[in-house]
Amino acid sequence: MVPHPPVALSLDIVQRRRKWFAGLVLVALLILTASVHSVAAFNGDWHEGVEALGLSLIVIAIVGRAWCSLYIGGRKKAEIVDRGPYSITRNPLYVFSFIGAFGVGAQTGSLVIGSIFALATFLIFLRTVSREEAWLAEHFGATYAAYRARTPRFWPNPARWRDAEELSIRPAFFVRTLRDGLTFLAAIPVMEGIEHLQSTGLIGFRIGLF
Repeated sequence: MVPHPPVALSLDIVQRRRKWFAGLVLVALLILTASVHSVAAFNGDWHEGVEALGLSLIVIAIVGRAWCSLYIGGRKKAEIVDRGPYSITRNPLYVFSFIGAFGVGAQTGSLVIGSIFALATFLIFLRTVSREEAWLAEHFGATYAAYRARTPRFWPNPARWRDAEELSIRPAFFVRTLRDGLTFLAAIPVMEGIEHLQSTGLIGFRIGLF
């Protein structure tokens, strides 16, 4: 039988690769939008409104991911965390990542592109989630099975909310999660740069998807 440490290491590698791959895909999608033909009349107010919505969702994602890290930081392989955000969904970190990905895509001024970004992120994370679930089922057995039965995989169920009386905070995990979340903000200067190139004629098409 394969000993536990190598399995955990393998899971860590999968998670790191997932982060890098997700980041590369989002950057590629963001740059790709620079060459998208307009398929609808461009509305400046609408465009700015969608960008503002996207920025709000990015902030929610950053704060939400940091909040989740207060509960899960360093404990994922030691115990089943089922309090706070983990009481209403088994994968709140990923849920906030989907929200952040939508916000990144929304920096194009397009709800459609925001949705594509969120869907792409969901599909990327889906395999990682399956690997994590298999690991948790193997190591925590009935405890994880009970948690899995009462808690949705992604879509939060607020009625299941249960909080912890106190938390033991691990600053290193909190800072790392916060740092990772801040990378969502990189979408703003990237899109501003693309729009500047469009306005100067260096890129021929303007994004106008609803």
